[in-house]
Amino acid sequence: MNGRSTVDATIAERVREAAAGLSYRPSNAARSLALGRTQTVALVVPDLGNPVFQQILRGVMDGAAEDGYRVLVADTVEDDQQEGAIALEARMRCDALVLVSPRIGDAELSALIADVEPVVLVNRETGGAAPSLVVDYEDAALQVVQHLVSLGHRRIVYLGGPVRSASDELRRAGLARGQKLHADLEILDLPAGPDIQAGHLAAPAVLATRATAAVAFNDLVAFGLLAGLNEAGVAVPADISVAGFDDIELSRYATPALTTVAVPQAELGRHAWRELHAVIDDDAHPASSARFTPSLEVRGSTGPVRQGPERVHVTDDDVVPVLREEIPTVPPTAAPTWSVPADADADAVMLTCGDGLELVRRDAGDRMPKVHARRPYLHPVHTLAGVPLTDVSPVDHRHHYGVGIAVPDVNGTSHWGGRTFIEDVGPTLLKNHGRQTSEGVRVEAVPASRPVGAGAEAGEVLVEDVLWSDEHGDPQLREERRITARLLPQAPGSAAAPGWVLDWRSTLHADHGPLEIRSPATNGRPGAGYGGLFWRLPIVESTSVLSAAGTGENRAHGSSSPWVAFVQRQGGRSTTLLLVQPGQVRPWFLRSAEYPGACPALAWDAPLLVPAGGSVQLDLVAVLLDTELTSSAAAALAADLTDGGQR
Repeated sequence: MNGRSTVDATIAERVREAAAGLSYRPSNAARSLALGRTQTVALVVPDLGNPVFQQILRGVMDGAAEDGYRVLVADTVEDDQQEGAIALEARMRCDALVLVSPRIGDAELSALIADVEPVVLVNRETGGAAPSLVVDYEDAALQVVQHLVSLGHRRIVYLGGPVRSASDELRRAGLARGQKLHADLEILDLPAGPDIQAGHLAAPAVLATRATAAVAFNDLVAFGLLAGLNEAGVAVPADISVAGFDDIELSRYATPALTTVAVPQAELGRHAWRELHAVIDDDAHPASSARFTPSLEVRGSTGPVRQGPERVHVTDDDVVPVLREEIPTVPPTAAPTWSVPADADADAVMLTCGDGLELVRRDAGDRMPKVHARRPYLHPVHTLAGVPLTDVSPVDHRHHYGVGIAVPDVNGTSHWGGRTFIEDVGPTLLKNHGRQTSEGVRVEAVPASRPVGAGAEAGEVLVEDVLWSDEHGDPQLREERRITARLLPQAPGSAAAPGWVLDWRSTLHADHGPLEIRSPATNGRPGAGYGGLFWRLPIVESTSVLSAAGTGENRAHGSSSPWVAFVQRQGGRSTTLLLVQPGQVRPWFLRSAEYPGACPALAWDAPLLVPAGGSVQLDLVAVLLDTELTSSAAAALAADLTDGGQR
């Protein structure tokens, strides 16, 4: 039955035939008693949820199976107080142990090795008491430091692992070596832990350090940190670089792909089995130590340090958009109408046109993370051909939400979301995020005294009362919001693509005391005067900017042009979003290269002060076209919308 060649082949065949006929199977327990072995080994890990330990287990199992052994698994769940007892109990059920990254102290480990031999250690040195396999995490950490320094980083934060982790100590040693090599390098230390949750919880503290790069104890911690930064609207690696350790399988699929140090995880397991098998078969086998040197895998989560103050991204100043031939679309004949359900379901408020064509959907913002400053907004906003011209929570700025009023500083409260700029400190994630809460949505008819232009349908007005509250829930101001939509008049027989107009007027009332509205620019960050009625567009293949000040982002940004236009091209189609200031013209905060978005700035270079009982008005008229405008055409259309009261 056991295949030994000392038995006559004919007799062996007769025995096997009889066993098959009787469905007989040998008893492993009886065999173990006879042989004095269980043909089983145990692998003890601190956290089986960690993919690194899973890969080591796979390597041990593959090797053990080839030699007729099975593998039991014991998970200590990072409990160093019970680790020794768990390992001892596992050893009583099998022939040998593989201890992976044990957390107990050196003295305890030495005593445990004597009790559980034969044993092989992974990620821990024993001083010759037992075979050990060690990853050179000190060299790995040094590789990470050298990489980040080469990108210009001089302030790095390390998210530490479990307190009694030997590999964490090696990482720290490598970081210290890197700091000695670069006198101008500062490495900060933050306690974190070994898992995704630890990294996620550490995100605010990481941002508070103003570090330009973060190194996580392992890839899981890095994943959690990436998620936390993402929720805070922090771009990786544009705002901060992130690196991890181990190169688990998911690292290359993160967003962005994670820079990390690759460790031969499965090979560690196979090598551990070879050492253990040699010890089992030969009690005199000398203890040995093998050292594995990891390699740096550079991916998208690390990049150069952002230089200088808030930048204006220069686009093609000298490139004048060329009109492309568009397929004419039959314009709707019915005016756009708002629908507000009887149960006041905020997510069901929509603007439709013609035969159910959805142009706008209004969202109450209740599902926003608190750090994004919850507020009502419009998204998606479509052209008549169904092309969306808004974006929500994009990767580059998670706190951008379609079209809405977002202000970074109202009496010290952020209604913008993400990080707050503090002079002499920089962008910092504070707990100062306020909230805009809808107190009612209704539809009214456009007043007859408000002409809308020849041939245009009057349509309806969506009226919303919004209460702005600070981070403590105390009221700051009351907003009256009025949004009107109408079709753009079109000459009879015209082949031009049709369009429609969205007219937003909000009045902020200082009913709860005086208001001081500020921006990062007024707080010491030149050029960052954002805050107001902000329109965020999607990133597409190509975006050009037109304005009365000239062509390109750098001409429009900061200008007092009465209008700006975004011409976007995607998949052979062209659209134009024309934004017009019909009343008081404020400087434009505008971006197109880093991301497309714009708003008339309430506090461009000086705070806006509103006395108690006073008010301030925000007006913006948007034209959405399924065609590409030239500068002259955009200027003419903007004039038509503002002259003669055609608003």
